[in-house]
Amino acid sequence: MAEERVRRVRGQESVACGRAPLVDAIATFLEREHAPRREAVRESLERVIDEAGPDAIDFMGARLVRTGSDWAYYPRDPLARRIHHVLAERVLDQEPVLLGIEQLPRVADRPLVIVANHLSYSDANVLEVLLQRAGATDLSDRLTVVAGPKVYSNVQRRFSSLCFGTIKTPQSAARSTDEAVMNARDVARAARRSLQIAQERLALREALLVFAEGTRSRTGGMQRLLSGVARYLDVPGTWVLPVGIVGTERLFPIGEDGLHPVDIVVRIGTPVPATVLAERAHGNRRLMMDSIGCAIAELLPHEYRGAYGDAAPDLQRARRLRTALFR
Repeated sequence: MAEERVRRVRGQESVACGRAPLVDAIATFLEREHAPRREAVRESLERVIDEAGPDAIDFMGARLVRTGSDWAYYPRDPLARRIHHVLAERVLDQEPVLLGIEQLPRVADRPLVIVANHLSYSDANVLEVLLQRAGATDLSDRLTVVAGPKVYSNVQRRFSSLCFGTIKTPQSAARSTDEAVMNARDVARAARRSLQIAQERLALREALLVFAEGTRSRTGGMQRLLSGVARYLDVPGTWVLPVGIVGTERLFPIGEDGLHPVDIVVRIGTPVPATVLAERAHGNRRLMMDSIGCAIAELLPHEYRGAYGDAAPDLQRARRLRTALFR
């Protein structure tokens, strides 16, 4: 059974992934904020799990243990994804809003790097659910998220990561606390491996979701995008797509384990060929990322723009480039 495989792989850690323990764990997680709907959630979960069958549960249980154990690519799990969609239907009190979907046909079947602001661990899951609901199934099906070590730090987060493909990558030294035990050479080696995997996935025409600030914003305002993220744009034929997210910082607040009812708005910007961006920036990676940051900021309310707000200094060139390209 899945439980036995879990104990063998990770020693002391155990993940109960049979039908009853799985439903109980999810219902308990939702109990505080969504108690009135708990029985409806249970019924929906039991139906989805029964439809998938015991092999799917065992497979997901094994995935919950192994995912994130190395600097590698981890494919999505069909059952975990379906469970999240069922939960979204029951838990999101206010219907999230997705704007700008008319931009997506321009990047259909193209290698794509989606760059979004980062407010919550739920950001990637919310985007995946909204794309599904909007009928953009092609894009949601090829979504791969570049994820830092914290995404794999406990069972709940690993479970959420299984809704899409993920690539484990070390955080920037300027933003990281988790890699303190790794020396600089090991961090650099892991970063090169993650970049190689990302480029391989792009060559397969997947859509790479990158939170280029390097970590979630603690204030809601954008942080300066990391210039090294521009390396993901080197694959021939790649396009870049800015996305602005509002509201998820209150859905799953930092330091809390529960979900809260909030208004969520996701706005999709104008896609641009990465080669055009690089040419107009003369290969300046800092300028490339700042122009993308300005494009994301234009999709957000002023209080979310942070480092890319109107008063931010030294962004004149980036703003001009944003105006010329991300129209």
